Amino acid sequence: MSETAAPRASALQARLAELSRFARAFRRNPLGMVGLFIGLLLILAAIFAPWLATHDPYAPDFGGRLTPPGAEYWLGSDELGRDIYTRILYGSRITLFIVALVIFTSAPIGLFMGVISGYFGGWIDAVLMRITDVFLAVPKLLLALAFVAVLGPGIVNAALAITLTAWPPYARLARAETLAVRNADYINAIRLAGASPIRIIARHVVPMCTSSMLVRVTFDMAGIILIAAGLGFIGLGAQPPLPEWGAMIASGRRFIFDQWWVAAMPGAAIFLVSLGFNLLGDALRDLLDPHAVRRT
Repeated sequence: MSETAAPRASALQARLAELSRFARAFRRNPLGMVGLFIGLLLILAAIFAPWLATHDPYAPDFGGRLTPPGAEYWLGSDELGRDIYTRILYGSRITLFIVALVIFTSAPIGLFMGVISGYFGGWIDAVLMRITDVFLAVPKLLLALAFVAVLGPGIVNAALAITLTAWPPYARLARAETLAVRNADYINAIRLAGASPIRIIARHVVPMCTSSMLVRVTFDMAGIILIAAGLGFIGLGAQPPLPEWGAMIASGRRFIFDQWWVAAMPGAAIFLVSLGFNLLGDALRDLLDPHAVRRT
């Protein structure tokens, strides 16, 4: 083995050992395992929806409209006779798409803003944080409604609107983490060795923010689902006949007292998935956040 390959192998072994310790610690958290199971269930439902579905999610069947849960319609049918179970399965794809689009756009924006603000300080910090404060001063749902009203209804526009409301907490978190390490001894040593600010930020500051950002992302998934469902509920999210969970609740509110399953089933799906991401976030916080109180 060459001289350069040996350190690489040792580093890889160290990472694998750390990952193994993390997995063992995570398995000792039963609520975290429940959250992980729910998250994996959502992903599997989205991937295998065509094979798990029992009906066409879009084709109406007026002869079977408002049928209660039973052998034909496992979770009942809606006002057009469409199978609610099947529509929830296909709706998980829309939910995952919105969550992924928001996370993969808002988290990098917030990380960039926060790290740049915390590392350079001065007028850059003042300007970027005042912009962040403006977005934080307005309730998320209200700000999302304003952006969707400008952009127009639709899945992508709803996700972009949520992104514009979701990045400020990431910026605040990344700034706090950066302020805690920017004057650390090892950062000063790297700076004296001639490393550029971009290299220091990319190689040494951003990795220090990763664990806290991951915990925040997991917690925010539940909020993103709720905001997306709220936009769908008022008709500004996914448009009919797409089986978006919020829109399904909106169409079933007329039958809430007699045919309760039309609105209750997609509502239960939102509750279950949100609960799962919150439980998963709690477990990750206990393991990754150095400021959290460790459970014995």
